[in-house]
Amino acid sequence: MTIATEAGSGPVMLVAGLVLALALGLVLAAGWLMLRQRRAELDRREERLAAELRRLHLQEDEFASRSAELVVAQAELRELETGQRQALERAAGLTARQARAELIGELEADARREAAVTVRELERQARAEGELRAREIIAVSVQRLAAEQTAESVTTVFRLPNEDMKGRVIGREGRNIRAFETVTGVNLIVDDTPGVVQLSCFDPVRREAARLTLEVLVGDGRIQPARIEEVHERSRAEIERLCLRAGEDALLAVHLDEMAPELVRALGTLRYRTSYGQNVLGHLVESAQLAGMMAAELGVHQGLVRRAALLHDIGKALSHEVAGSHAAVGAEFARRHGESPEVVHAIEAHHGEVEPGTVEAVLVQAADACSGGRPGARRESVETYVRRLERLEEIALGHDGVSKVFAMQAGREVRVMVQPEVVDDLRAQVIAREVARQVREELTYPGQIRITVVRESRATEFAR
Repeated sequence: MTIATEAGSGPVMLVAGLVLALALGLVLAAGWLMLRQRRAELDRREERLAAELRRLHLQEDEFASRSAELVVAQAELRELETGQRQALERAAGLTARQARAELIGELEADARREAAVTVRELERQARAEGELRAREIIAVSVQRLAAEQTAESVTTVFRLPNEDMKGRVIGREGRNIRAFETVTGVNLIVDDTPGVVQLSCFDPVRREAARLTLEVLVGDGRIQPARIEEVHERSRAEIERLCLRAGEDALLAVHLDEMAPELVRALGTLRYRTSYGQNVLGHLVESAQLAGMMAAELGVHQGLVRRAALLHDIGKALSHEVAGSHAAVGAEFARRHGESPEVVHAIEAHHGEVEPGTVEAVLVQAADACSGGRPGARRESVETYVRRLERLEEIALGHDGVSKVFAMQAGREVRVMVQPEVVDDLRAQVIAREVARQVREELTYPGQIRITVVRESRATEFAR
């Protein structure tokens, strides 16, 4: 039975071998056909690439020819431009550089004229919208002081009980002095002067709080960072109490009724401020008393005049981090806290920035002038004052067409007289703006300075 099975499997294997050989032949034939097709496709691509390469060579030759033509054309154009420029220079009698300078000058003059027209239009729009926008802006003022006067007004000398106390104030590696300056915001100056240190700060209220802090620390003897912060908080509270008390005392001194607490507190802070060496709170009380006496002589309401005179410099009590007019800012401050329109107007008009329209405003102006102008009331270095006025005149006279310059109102206003045949209206506006810019950049001054350019034209004829 085994022999029969082996004999029957022989033909089957032969057939399977034939089938496998036939399949392999078919596969090889199909692969050969695919290779022929691929080779034909590659030949066609090669022909296309060769044709494209020939076309690119032709374009390259054409571009090279055109580039050579352009080089020749550019050379001819440069020669033509040179000839035309030389002909124009001979005809005009100017070189290219001179013509360019003249053209630039004309363009600059046109630009200045257009800028002046634009500035005038913007200022007109600003005036129209100023009343609406002014109610949205919170303004603060700063008193700018000359350098010499600043050195006298922003430092306080503090005497120490002995020289050893300096070391304790400084602390190990300057630890105490750094903590003191960080907490108080006041510079503590320790130099070779025996027995004293200096406190330097533009804010007199902050400087006084630092002085009280240092006084307590030196008296106690315990000087360390944590102790400095604790004592300074108590000193600030004490200063606020003293300011409120000073404001209330000022009201009693001029026989006035109650006032908004914010105004009373602001008045009290003026106890620590000076203007040209004169204590501002003392100046306000003195002005109120003078205004009240003049009002009694004229039969005007004394209480209203005294109130306006007491508050006329209230703007100096506000933050002094931004420059501006303390009269305008003080008027807005008083208006926000319920003062009458008559008082507000007198405050904003006491320096002539607004035309005084009431008897009360005129009396406040007079009382302010009497208190500040009396002998010994104020001090300023004469040399500094004269130097500032001379520099104001020099700045204005440095512009073309200016004939005369007058410094008025103790340097608060500068009148610039220009020649009408040289300076037109637009140029006058430009001169005013440029003078104001130079004054801001070069000078240090209190309040603000008004620059007024006057251009007057006259025509005279005689009838015979």
